Amino acid sequence: MGGQMELESVPGVGAKTAAALRELDDPEAALRDGDVASLARAPGISEGRAARIARGAIRAEHDDPGGFTATKRAREIHEDALALLTERTVTDYAAKRLETIYPSGVRSRIEEVRSFAESAMTRKPDPAVLDALSAVEPLAEPGDVRVRDRCLATRDAERYADAQAAIPEVSVEVVDDARQLAELARSYSTVVALDEAFAGVDIEGDVRVEPNALEEPESVVPERVLTFFARNRDRIRAAAEVHRVADLDAPCDLETLLSALAQLDADGSVSGDEELDRLATAVDDLDAAVSTAESVANDHLREAIEEQDVTIEGTDLLSLVERGAGVDSLLQRELADEYAAAVGKARDHLVDALALRDMEATARRAFPDEPAYPVEHSEDVVARLREELTAARDQRATRRKRELADDLAEMRDDAAALVDAALELDVELAIARFADDFDCTMPALTESEGVAIEGGRSPLLDVPFEAVEPVDYAVEGVTVLSGVNSGGKTSTLDLVALVTTLAHMGLPVPAESARVGRVSELHYHAKTQGTLDAGAFEATLREFGDLVADVDYRSGPAGAETDGDSGVTSDDPAAGTDDRPVMVLVDELESITEPGASAKIMAGILEALGERQATAIFVSHLARDIRAAAETDISIDGIEAKGLEDGELRVERSPVKGKLARSTPELIVEKLADDGADDADGFYSDLLGKFE
Repeated sequence: MGGQMELESVPGVGAKTAAALRELDDPEAALRDGDVASLARAPGISEGRAARIARGAIRAEHDDPGGFTATKRAREIHEDALALLTERTVTDYAAKRLETIYPSGVRSRIEEVRSFAESAMTRKPDPAVLDALSAVEPLAEPGDVRVRDRCLATRDAERYADAQAAIPEVSVEVVDDARQLAELARSYSTVVALDEAFAGVDIEGDVRVEPNALEEPESVVPERVLTFFARNRDRIRAAAEVHRVADLDAPCDLETLLSALAQLDADGSVSGDEELDRLATAVDDLDAAVSTAESVANDHLREAIEEQDVTIEGTDLLSLVERGAGVDSLLQRELADEYAAAVGKARDHLVDALALRDMEATARRAFPDEPAYPVEHSEDVVARLREELTAARDQRATRRKRELADDLAEMRDDAAALVDAALELDVELAIARFADDFDCTMPALTESEGVAIEGGRSPLLDVPFEAVEPVDYAVEGVTVLSGVNSGGKTSTLDLVALVTTLAHMGLPVPAESARVGRVSELHYHAKTQGTLDAGAFEATLREFGDLVADVDYRSGPAGAETDGDSGVTSDDPAAGTDDRPVMVLVDELESITEPGASAKIMAGILEALGERQATAIFVSHLARDIRAAAETDISIDGIEAKGLEDGELRVERSPVKGKLARSTPELIVEKLADDGADDADGFYSDLLGKFE
């Protein structure tokens, strides 16, 4: 997938999905790398869907036709293998990411995963790392940021559309002239004009002319960056902890990043700024502080009046009344000093309570010099003080937001890389834990046919893995696997299927060593319960007929492939068996019909597969009959029973090459024949002879 990729060419990606993927910074790289985390950041793309899209892109990159798991049981083996891996992940992301690893017959894809898996197997799972990973999640893009205190303004309709697309968090308005711009300035705390023509226009309010604003959206809406980091703060911190505990190389200085994050509140506002906190508190506490200041003044004045004897001669009182004077005049005349002291206390309280600095002069005018009782504040002055405090708070907040947003914006890519690296570590650790838990090794993948396993132990059995007996088994060409009931024939078939599947996923296998010939299709037919009716029997035969015919088509002379049923010659050299080799595993096909017919059918199928150089293992109790019915030599291996001990079957789990295993009834008859006391008349010896 070098160069530009046509997104719609990826399997499973239609026009709608392609449009969503184009919202990403580099969708082609995300697809090329199977980067589920990045793909899942596209609008409407879940992690599960991202994994499916990534698989499609990987197949497209490697020209992989798919179809490795050609039957239901083969798919189940793949699902079981995948479950063993995903059970060892900590994050949901890693589980989805592992779903992009699938069995393939294409060597380039297998080698790509093998390289990753070999590196992963060097990891040492540390409980502290796994604990830190539990809080890591892919970064989320907040889509609900709206800013209502500012707007963009332009005279150009095309720029209007561009602005709506580039900065959807704010309103965009079309204006014709400076008068309309001034009207906007009265409705918004900040107006950002996008047209150079407005430069130098004198308009009251916060109007900024920034023709390049669309190229630097963070300068207009720092909340975009701040909200992103606020929403993802815990995830980024957890990823940083993973890097620290796992001693990973971080893409940025962790202390700088964490220090910047410490300045953010959960809602995206700036924290840790004492001046901003002071102004915000002053705005919030203004009314309460004014009310308390009034009480302080009035309490002082009341005490002064109660403690002081005020004497007014009759002529003075008459004179005051005639002039219409009231208590204000009495205060000015008799208690002027006390009133001044009371107002001074009120002013001091207001300034101190709100920790006012630059606005102290305005605050002191909130209580007038003219005597009055009770002392009351000037509503106009308090309103003006509120405006000044609010403006100072907002300006400080905006400045701090821009400063912090500028710092964080430079670290956004690094933060994403930090989280992605932590998530990818979880994928690697899952593979490492799988390899450790099941004593895995990396298999040799060859171009020759067959499979060879030494010390293989299947983790699919319903017993603790430590109790699983190791199996050695090697097969080339076609083979019948015989053995006693409960001797482990199906388990051996499962082990071969699992090792083959894992090897073609590029992953380690549960064995001391393994050599696996390259396979493009795994046909695994599980044991059928009961005899099939005529229709089902016919369908099963057709399935094998199609398989044999298909293998026949793919195994003609190089450069001249025979097109199966039609006999048409294909000029596609890539269609041959060398490029599409198959493995066929069948468990007790005799259960589909009468034993005599089953032996003949299996003999014919095995002969056809043998001629076409397929690898096949047929588990059957009819090995002797199959060999008798076959016109060519067919290999027979056996899982040998050592004998009966206290009624329990003792079995050598590794199949013996070229050995027809004895059945359980034969073992019982042999045991009785060997016991001379029970076989005085030779009855059991005669029965035993029938087995030869």
